[in-house]
Amino acid sequence: MLIVSILAFFVLTFLLASIVVAIAWMAFLKTRAEESEAELGELGAADESGPLIRTERLSTINFWDSLLAHFDFMEILKTRIAQADLDWSVGRVTIAMALAGAVGFVLFYRFLGFWPAAAGAALAAFAPYGYVLRLRNKRFRKFSENFPDVLDSLSRALRSGYPLSASMDMIAAETVPPVSTEMRKTSAEANLGVGWNRALENLAQRVPLLEVNLFISAVELHARTGGKLSDVMSGLAENMRESLALEGEIRSLAANGKLTGLILTILPIGIALMMMFFSPGYMQVLYNHPYGKNLITAAVVCLVLAHFVIRKLVDIRV
Repeated sequence: MLIVSILAFFVLTFLLASIVVAIAWMAFLKTRAEESEAELGELGAADESGPLIRTERLSTINFWDSLLAHFDFMEILKTRIAQADLDWSVGRVTIAMALAGAVGFVLFYRFLGFWPAAAGAALAAFAPYGYVLRLRNKRFRKFSENFPDVLDSLSRALRSGYPLSASMDMIAAETVPPVSTEMRKTSAEANLGVGWNRALENLAQRVPLLEVNLFISAVELHARTGGKLSDVMSGLAENMRESLALEGEIRSLAANGKLTGLILTILPIGIALMMMFFSPGYMQVLYNHPYGKNLITAAVVCLVLAHFVIRKLVDIRV
């Protein structure tokens, strides 16, 4: 038993040292890559024959960029990061996921064993990606709340005689982010020669919401058939406000179910922690049993899965 403990200690020490060395090496390579890009940028600025379009990379580390380029999921991750309006690269997020998973595996393996460590490492590795998804959903919700007011402003600008391009520039200067940011990007793309159809398609890719798709369809239909676009924008704004009001009522009714799911998830863990504090011997029987750690892991995994199932059940779409 003593030999096994000594071997486990050296294995954990080796893993931690490997992680520290890997982080230091990646930081060194990133610094070198940034210095090289800065030198190339200065040469390109001094030389008129330099490249005008910069190739966007997944990571500043060469071998990591080559590795990530072989996975199709990286494009989805890249889109999610852009939709969350984060100035992060795909390489940074994937490295954070790998490091979080490694640290979680080492910590859980020290106290619970292999399979609990594998489950804990999976949850820890998902944490950075979950943070990106949370910021993305928060940004989309704020966009949906402000978009009807933007359509009203656009309708008034069109009634005043402004063309669509000037109206877009006006609302981009007067509204608040994230609507102003997306409208500014769309107007800039259209004015730089991409065309309104392509610029609106890019807007739909950056903000894949039903409200945005309705707005794009109205603009494209007006470009083909004509008519009063200002009246269409006013009607869309009114319908979106009614939809937001209904969605707010449903969200308030579903909050009770979400809170119940959260309490049912935290309550067993809280009771277990209280039992470990007030009666450690009672819980040590389960912890020291050969199958006890696996049962603890299975219970925690079931609690987490049940929490997400409850949230999915009460997540009613309008």
